[in-house]
Amino acid sequence: MSDSDMLEKLIYQIEQYNPQADLSLIVKAYNFGDAAHSGQLRNSGEKFFTHPVNVALILAKLNMDTPTIVAGLLHDVIEDTSISYEEMGKEFGFEIADLVDGVTKLKKLEYKTKQESQAENLRKMVLAMAKDIRVIIVKLADRLHNMRTLEYMTGEKKKEKALETLEIYAPIAHRLGISKIKWELEDLSLRYLEPEKYYELVEKVSIKRREREAYINKIIKTLDINLREMDIKAQINGRPKNFYSIYKKMAIQGKDFEQIFDLTAIRILVDNIKDCYGVLGIVHTLWKPLPRRFKDYIAMPKPNMYQSLHTTVIGEKGEIFEVQIRTYEMHRTAEYGIAAHWKYKEGVSKTENFDNKLTWLRQLMEWQNDLKDPKDFMETLKIDFFTDEVFVFTPRGDIINLPEGSTPIDFAYRVHTDVGNSCVGAKIDGRIVPLNYKLNNGNIVSVITSSNSNGPSRDWIKIVKSTQAKTKIRQFFKLKDRSTNITKGKELLEKELKRQNYKVNEIMREEWLKIAAEKFSMNSIDDLYASIGYGNIKYNHVITKLKELYEKTVGFKLDEKLKKPVQKKTKKSDNGISIEGIDNIKIRISKCCNPVPGDKIIGFVTKGRGVSVHRADCPNIEQDVEANRFIEVHWDSQKVSSYPADIQIKGTDRSGLLADVAMKISELDISLLSINARTAKDKTVLINMSIEINDIKQLEYILREIKRIRNIIDAYRIIA
Repeated sequence: MSDSDMLEKLIYQIEQYNPQADLSLIVKAYNFGDAAHSGQLRNSGEKFFTHPVNVALILAKLNMDTPTIVAGLLHDVIEDTSISYEEMGKEFGFEIADLVDGVTKLKKLEYKTKQESQAENLRKMVLAMAKDIRVIIVKLADRLHNMRTLEYMTGEKKKEKALETLEIYAPIAHRLGISKIKWELEDLSLRYLEPEKYYELVEKVSIKRREREAYINKIIKTLDINLREMDIKAQINGRPKNFYSIYKKMAIQGKDFEQIFDLTAIRILVDNIKDCYGVLGIVHTLWKPLPRRFKDYIAMPKPNMYQSLHTTVIGEKGEIFEVQIRTYEMHRTAEYGIAAHWKYKEGVSKTENFDNKLTWLRQLMEWQNDLKDPKDFMETLKIDFFTDEVFVFTPRGDIINLPEGSTPIDFAYRVHTDVGNSCVGAKIDGRIVPLNYKLNNGNIVSVITSSNSNGPSRDWIKIVKSTQAKTKIRQFFKLKDRSTNITKGKELLEKELKRQNYKVNEIMREEWLKIAAEKFSMNSIDDLYASIGYGNIKYNHVITKLKELYEKTVGFKLDEKLKKPVQKKTKKSDNGISIEGIDNIKIRISKCCNPVPGDKIIGFVTKGRGVSVHRADCPNIEQDVEANRFIEVHWDSQKVSSYPADIQIKGTDRSGLLADVAMKISELDISLLSINARTAKDKTVLINMSIEINDIKQLEYILREIKRIRNIIDAYRIIA
């Protein structure tokens, strides 16, 4: 498709729903983006700009406003070209620049196995959604087109992107109610994660659908006749189930494909809510409904604004099929979600109050502030937001949505923390039930509380389903045991510092402990101690931070300054060298080459200072011409002494590198005599250390261990 054809297609799509759109701005953005990406190609070999254009087309099919479509056209400009945020703002206004910048900040969102990294990336998405939901809608359109063209990526990259899409982007599309994008993302992900199962499923569904086509047409005809008789205007059609939902049903319920009956649902669209319930009555008159398979999402909308009546019925020959009934407006919301509620009047503020429609996002914002632990945050997303839900009522008729499998305890904590902490029982539909009762859709839940309650039981953590409830229960016991945990945490920290031979009073300074507390998102030193005592923070992480702060404040000779003197294994006067046949002569180790047991050595008789012992290859002794002053010496294997050795360590710069090296020396129980570090212009770090060792084998072991440290390139002995 030529450039002019792509632009015409985009403009035509926009004009279908927004005749008042500022098309001149669209054309300007198109030309600007095309020029900015000039010369760039995609993996497919196409011009790179075909991607932003397709993203804009997806947004236009969602009926998004002009700034969002312009942001779609320009969403890669700041990331992949020399155009800056300021230039974008001057050219197109800062509303559009902010949207593009918001998408750019999410570009680095990659699926990672490290839970902490993934949690941080998801936090970015939550904050972006809270600031302007359109940023995420552009990102979803971007991901959808990338998934449509995923075939051009390498095999491993395909699976990585597909898994990320299935675990993050498809659930977010679901939460925003954009089912058109959600279904396609799920099916495309399945295609690359399970290609054999996907294509097998496509073939089976195609055959089954052809078999059921005549039957579905018959149902539609019967419905049409009966609705006309009741003077209800309706649009009736069959809705095929997406492949991923079939695959998921087979996997979760352990069913074969032949056992899946609801491959096609009947969808009925009417003008108003009154007709929805009228149609439901006719459907239940014509066919027998299956018990517990009726869901009224009109009276109880889903958090993503979805509304519809769902019922499953049995046909004349025992066939089971689902019927969905909704208004045209509800159908638009079901297909386009949050995008369906945007108001597009050029020159008028595009902001709309979505507070009631996006309560889940407000909840998530609160929880992402509360849940500092990445594991808890990820668990919250996967359990509380990315799973199926159950909808229950308070006694006053308010709707509460909870993860499927939730209990009255989950309900109590969703109402309020104090209600959960003082809960002693529950009633479901007026009947007392145990606290581990699994809630069902439509239950009226009443929590029984007591002011004399001692608080939650620790066993509740095993009973509840929602992460919110688990977190609140844990918080209760943290506060209850706070005093004990503060004492325990401080003792653990001091004990470990003493074990590592550090002087506690010099390294546990108040100002450094406060900084360490802030680093771990704690409000005070007591909070830090309590978290150590509770087990949320490992004391070694705190010690590493304290050592970093010491180095920045005092200097590099951390271990020399802070460590307690380590008792020598042998007397300093005993150097472990003997000379055969000679007694009572002073023997000293030469500092120019610092020989150690395992080195070949030679003695040199000095004038008035006894025998000086050198390495056999020491360059200093080669210059001496008085060969008769050399004497044979050897190491005494019966004697154990410590000897100084100079080493140099080479690495690439990173935060905490010096502290890690010093920590490794400490772990190896080696005396550190001196340490000096410098950083070159090319970010290479050189660390010179003088240590005490017993022999050459010990030195070789130390060098091997140092080389294992992250960012260390080499470690070697310095030879004069």
